[in-house]
Amino acid sequence: MSSKLGNKHVVKKLRHSFIESPTWRLLKKGLLFTIFSLIVNHLASPESFPDGGSYRFPLEGFLFTIVLCILIGIIAELNFKHYKKTYFSKKVEIVSISRYMASTLAYITILYIPINIIINILAGGNTEFYYLLIGLLITLLLSFILIGLAYAQDVYYLYKLSIKDAEITIESGAKTTKLTYENIACFYIENKIVYTVQNNGTTINTDFTLNELEEKINDQLFFRVNRKMIIHKDAVDQIEKIENGKLRIRLKTTVENHAIPEITISRYKRKAFMNWFQ
Repeated sequence: MSSKLGNKHVVKKLRHSFIESPTWRLLKKGLLFTIFSLIVNHLASPESFPDGGSYRFPLEGFLFTIVLCILIGIIAELNFKHYKKTYFSKKVEIVSISRYMASTLAYITILYIPINIIINILAGGNTEFYYLLIGLLITLLLSFILIGLAYAQDVYYLYKLSIKDAEITIESGAKTTKLTYENIACFYIENKIVYTVQNNGTTINTDFTLNELEEKINDQLFFRVNRKMIIHKDAVDQIEKIENGKLRIRLKTTVENHAIPEITISRYKRKAFMNWFQ
């Protein structure tokens, strides 16, 4: 029985590794581009409708769209790798996704205009601004749909990873401890030493500064409440309004040495804190 369970676990792990591998991602996107090209070209003209009496497979349009999809895919993938390394690895939110999409479409525009002009010149035609603009708008619309379909799962996977599965390596002298985000209540500094507080109240001293931690951790989950502390969203137990527009925060976790001071949010940070918490 244990052998069968072990084999199932190995098969499941191998299958998960293949699904998340670059090869599988490339195959999925290639299949998506092909299906997308077929649909677009079959809807482009009446003679390409499958149920039409004079049906003709749109070979030229299909090949052109495939080439266009490959170019769009290269631009989108290179930009996605940049955003994954620079932004998505720390925080996946509407703003960063919108910036990724806008910058990708901007690169496509920069590429589209000179290529279109060169093709028209080589074909002996005249490049009219009206047709260039219409073609560009259609290309951007189709690119928006295609990129959204191609990268929705990748973005969602990164979002889940950043929220639940991400972990941080805590270095303390010769010891190294790995903790997942969901097991951390807060970080605080006392006597120039930064401590990690787990949900069960135990603490681990670290070799980090709070500024270094703030750069490393996911700021969808963690907030720098003041100069001495960073807290996890799920660790907040109670928020109380106090004088001068300030907030008093109480955590769910009870710390063994009771070293954590009363947490107060200044009126200057109140709006940013509530936006983060909500």
